[in-house]
Amino acid sequence: MMDIFLPDLGLVIFGNSIQCWLYATFTLLLLYILTRLLKYILVRKVKGPTQVTAAGWDDLLAELIERIHPAFLLIASIYIGTLTLTLPILLTNILDKTFTLAALLQTGILVTHVLRSLMDKYRQKKLERNAEAVTTLSSVTFILRVVLWVSLLLVALDNFGVNVTTLIAGLGVGGIAVALSVQNILSDLFASFSIVLDKPFVIGDFIIVGEFMGTVEYIGLKTTRLRSLSGEQLIFSNADLLSSRIRNYKRMYERRVVFILRVIYQTPSEKLEVIPSITRNIIEKLKKIRFERAHFMEYGSYSLNFEVVYWIDTPDYLYYMDIQQIINLEILNHFKQHGIEFALPTQKIELSGEQRIETQAPQTTNHSYS
Repeated sequence: MMDIFLPDLGLVIFGNSIQCWLYATFTLLLLYILTRLLKYILVRKVKGPTQVTAAGWDDLLAELIERIHPAFLLIASIYIGTLTLTLPILLTNILDKTFTLAALLQTGILVTHVLRSLMDKYRQKKLERNAEAVTTLSSVTFILRVVLWVSLLLVALDNFGVNVTTLIAGLGVGGIAVALSVQNILSDLFASFSIVLDKPFVIGDFIIVGEFMGTVEYIGLKTTRLRSLSGEQLIFSNADLLSSRIRNYKRMYERRVVFILRVIYQTPSEKLEVIPSITRNIIEKLKKIRFERAHFMEYGSYSLNFEVVYWIDTPDYLYYMDIQQIINLEILNHFKQHGIEFALPTQKIELSGEQRIETQAPQTTNHSYS
């Protein structure tokens, strides 16, 4: 049929007539135009309002179709169009290797996007209920992506005639030198895997590292990022973070609170004896509270000190502050009723047989953390 429309001009290029070259050109252009048109139609069809699914697979399919690069479609069209031609071995090898390399790159792009999309969907779905699984899956996804691209690279090198076995052996020797030069980066990388596997904290945990504190927002391959109470982002190297002492308050199932009451030395003994019972009665009336003890602890430098200990059956810091406020106000009212005075820090200085008293600002002690 092509002979009807394309007369034989008698020219031969690379062993193929002009008719064959024109037929191959027509085929590859038609394939390229049809594939681009098919890609456009499929994206519009999948993204249509009637195709929306609860799981969102239609969006993923549309994104995959959109990520089919026009360059890959052109290379594939050229490769298929030239199959009808008889080409020199060198040119045939170049076309085969180019198409294989383009197919491998396109496969890597699509599979990487699938892994990233699945990770994002899982993160949104499971973050609040299972932050540990999200953290683990993040590193597993990275490892899978590395394995994917390394595998594609090895396939590409093998396709180009490189001895992959010898290359891997050489990389093993050269890898030692590279590891020494990037040991800080590798230490952070292994620390990241240690965080994922051992799970000292996960995304969403409130932790304290030295003098810094905040909520874990992101666990990366080199750094971990916290959002502090004052709003700024804190960034820690993974290796430095694991070498520090971390306090994880998200896993605190109950809170132990210790606070000190200081009364003046002039307080009569009968009033001192009722202080433990006063604090006990106040604390035991509250919900989610477990009273532990209240004792006359010591003779202080300027006061008689009572130590009070109780437990709150929730790690909620705001609830703890509300409870402590109620306790403080109740103690203040009961002490006024019983005529018990709080002690203020004082210092007595003797000058020529006379006594002078200097009063400093009052101090309080309360042991608990957010």
